[in-house]
Amino acid sequence: MDMALDTIVPESLPWQHTDEGPDDSVSHLKTSLIGNSITIPISKGKLVFGTWQGIYLAEFRHSGAGWGGQGSGRKVIATIL
Repeated sequence: MDMALDTIVPESLPWQHTDEGPDDSVSHLKTSLIGNSITIPISKGKLVFGTWQGIYLAEFRHSGAGWGGQGSGRKVIATIL
């Protein structure tokens, strides 16, 4: 997935939006392509996946990127309706 996204959204473009670091625009665009939320059916208290389905998390910022050069922590929030 990384190789495909790096081809579609290369860091070598002359990005204008770099307020949070040089990978700012790249990471925002990759996130907009992939999405930042998912819906998973639950049946009888268990996640319902197909044979080859799963949950994959991705981080598009470089290590140490983020506000003030500090790596920002990520949280996973699950809302069950």
